[in-house]
Amino acid sequence: MITLAFIGLVGGLITGVSPCVLPMLPIIFFAGTAGKTEGRAVPADGRVLVDEPTVKKARDFRPLKIIAGIVVSFSLFTLTGSVILSALGLPDDFLRWGGLVILTLVGLGLIFPALGHWIEKPFYRLPKINKNNSGAFVLGLGLGTLYVPCAGPVLAAITVAGATGNVGWRTVVLTVSFAVGAALPLLIFASAGSRISQRVKAYRDHARGFRIGGGVVMILLAVALAFNITDVIQRSLPSYTSGLEKKVAENKTVQGVLAPALGQGGQDLAKCTPGAADLASCGAAPEFTGTQKWFNTPGGKPATIGGLKGKVVLVDFWAYSCINCQRATPHLLAWDKAYRSLGLEIVGIHSPEFAFEKSAGNLESAIRKERIGYPVGQDNNLATWTQYRNQYWPAKYLVDAGGTVRSIKFGEGGYGQTEDQIRQLLKDANPGVQLPAPVDGTVKADSIGGAGTTPETYLAYSRSTNLRGTGKLTPGKTVAFGLNPAQPDDTYSLGADWTVGTQSVTSTTGSQARLNYNAAKVYHVLSGQGTVTVSIPGEPDKTIKVSGTPNAYQLVDNPTQQRKTMTLTYTPNISAFTFSFG
Repeated sequence: MITLAFIGLVGGLITGVSPCVLPMLPIIFFAGTAGKTEGRAVPADGRVLVDEPTVKKARDFRPLKIIAGIVVSFSLFTLTGSVILSALGLPDDFLRWGGLVILTLVGLGLIFPALGHWIEKPFYRLPKINKNNSGAFVLGLGLGTLYVPCAGPVLAAITVAGATGNVGWRTVVLTVSFAVGAALPLLIFASAGSRISQRVKAYRDHARGFRIGGGVVMILLAVALAFNITDVIQRSLPSYTSGLEKKVAENKTVQGVLAPALGQGGQDLAKCTPGAADLASCGAAPEFTGTQKWFNTPGGKPATIGGLKGKVVLVDFWAYSCINCQRATPHLLAWDKAYRSLGLEIVGIHSPEFAFEKSAGNLESAIRKERIGYPVGQDNNLATWTQYRNQYWPAKYLVDAGGTVRSIKFGEGGYGQTEDQIRQLLKDANPGVQLPAPVDGTVKADSIGGAGTTPETYLAYSRSTNLRGTGKLTPGKTVAFGLNPAQPDDTYSLGADWTVGTQSVTSTTGSQARLNYNAAKVYHVLSGQGTVTVSIPGEPDKTIKVSGTPNAYQLVDNPTQQRKTMTLTYTPNISAFTFSFG
């Protein structure tokens, strides 16, 4: 338990000094200055009475109360926020907007003291709440709801555990210790504001002006947070803590605590190599679980793996605002039209990436817009997602007529290969079936990896086949690579140091890649926070901003196919998965 708490504390401290904390610092600083002024009595309007006798010095507990509020709301809503909102029938972004409202009201209370006292008045009756600091804890509660999105990978995994109901005492300990660690750097700023308000004569002489200035700053930051303006600042800074965050997230003790969130029923899925051309046997397909609402099923009843025995099932994990998923949908629709009557059943599992995607109305509109006719289940709590040990949007799991998972495909591309596997399983289920000609070539979509182009290229250890440069892909190691000065056709090389994983390679300082391709369009699946600079001879350099979970970023968009060689330079801690071509 002590080790676990220490890991959570360290992980929180790393997050607390990361770029994501920057929007909170001015708020915390000015909140700290809003307490009592040491040595003098200060009336409600903030004026310092020159002839007022000095009063007994008292410790200002306002910073501690603010931080305590942050820790409480940060821990509570991270683990149980989805459950609480669901039970109360509130929208998924209610907590965030509630925090913004509290922040705005506190800012107005600093500008207009009478309003501030009116806002704090309901809390005067609470035990151990004094009138000088009654709003501090409440402000902390509001700030905690705004601070949750700044969590690193450890807390992101805890959020999944909370969403799937796998919350035990070990998860609680990890979460609370993480919250304390993340809040400690903020305590320094709050205390600094408090000390300045007490010790600096210029502040005491102009307390009213500083209060108004602090209120204005809080309101402006509330507006900036509401419209995600602060994201621009955060993206412009290097993610200098991501390497440390990753080490904490990969700690075996932490992984042991979060193991239930990985879906124990799908452990055999690890036997499948994602993207492999040959069918494998990867255990029984996990049942669809924890879903909220079903579309395109008789009476809205849930589809089940057990009820689909005898059919070939394609389980498609998607999110309706995901551009990668949108590009994949036309292929799914074509397969549904061609093979449904011959024994194929496509089941869409909608696992939202963003809160607004949890709305059943929004999802229903997207289904109508895309003209999806196969069953779709809402997986708002990521329960089915975790049972399948999924990590990507989109992801396809191909299940044979006996209920065994035979193939896994992450991301876009490889549609011809997936269709070949569907056809093979349909024949295995019914040897006498008469199949139509393959339909993939007739799909009108933003095709990736089409005929005449460079095939999809994987960079990680488990799937890379065309690395042509110095250095060997060694999983779990940071390896020094060298770029190929004359890159062969349809190959790539890496330059400088890269940390090698089974599904991606992660950049360090000075990491590069060189790619020789033949295509009109080039896409690069990336995750992390930073930039990638694309250099192609004869063309101006292009900078790609990378942010968040794995997504396809377009590097090249030409009207015609061309043979080119590009060199890419990455900022540290960007994970590179694949190159795709169209």
